[in-house]
Amino acid sequence: MQIIDGKKIAGEILERLKALPKPEKFLAGVLAGQDAASASFLKRKEKTAKELGIDFRLYEFPADISQDNLREKVGKIAAQKTCGGVIVQLPLPKQINRHYVLNAIPREKDVDVLGERALGAFYTGRNPVLPPAAGVVQEILSAFDFSLPSSRIAVVGRGILVGRPIASWLMGQVRELIVLGRNADLSILKDADLVILGADKANIVKPDMLKVETGVIDFGYAEVGGKLSGNLDTSGDLSHLAFYTPTPGGTGPILVAKLMENFYKLNEK
Repeated sequence: MQIIDGKKIAGEILERLKALPKPEKFLAGVLAGQDAASASFLKRKEKTAKELGIDFRLYEFPADISQDNLREKVGKIAAQKTCGGVIVQLPLPKQINRHYVLNAIPREKDVDVLGERALGAFYTGRNPVLPPAAGVVQEILSAFDFSLPSSRIAVVGRGILVGRPIASWLMGQVRELIVLGRNADLSILKDADLVILGADKANIVKPDMLKVETGVIDFGYAEVGGKLSGNLDTSGDLSHLAFYTPTPGGTGPILVAKLMENFYKLNEK
């Protein structure tokens, strides 16, 4: 059994990027409201961007901003000729329709692949970059030389950041794909060769729910007793697994690195 070192993999991605010509345009991060977790995630992205020498510019707006105003602001940021990419940190305040705001980002500057134009191109195999979460799965599986065509894969969660784009990317590449939503019967996970987790509850998958030599890629996170935990309960015996990503230190660092990789790809000359 192998515990995947997300920081190590992220470091390798960043080293690859450092060997490439640095994008001359800036990367914009948009934060609406004062959600502590959102601010922390965006700060992590800013830190990584600065490690690469990227000009990262943070735009902060109050939690009570109207959706029309936020869409206009995002559109103006993205419209600058010197802007090469825009990150709108989710979740947005309750009064704002996220799709309405995300659609203000042009496809060629959508590093998260969340706007309808970038998503439409991704779903039809025409987008130059993958959604970061799908990129993480691709990165991990290539490191393990994992065979998709012969595998039965389960995706837990159907969110726009993790479950949906990963399931879409896997479709047509695997022997069988199982996508499980909220309140689904998780006993079916016993049949999976790979389990990808993206739910919003901690420790919902116990080790004995998984068969021998299953791999687990865990994007889920929730705070339990002041500590971050993933969807996989790591307090039990995990020795029968092929590999798993811990929380924290698993998918998170790789996700940020893949986001930066997207920024580089979208700004290739």
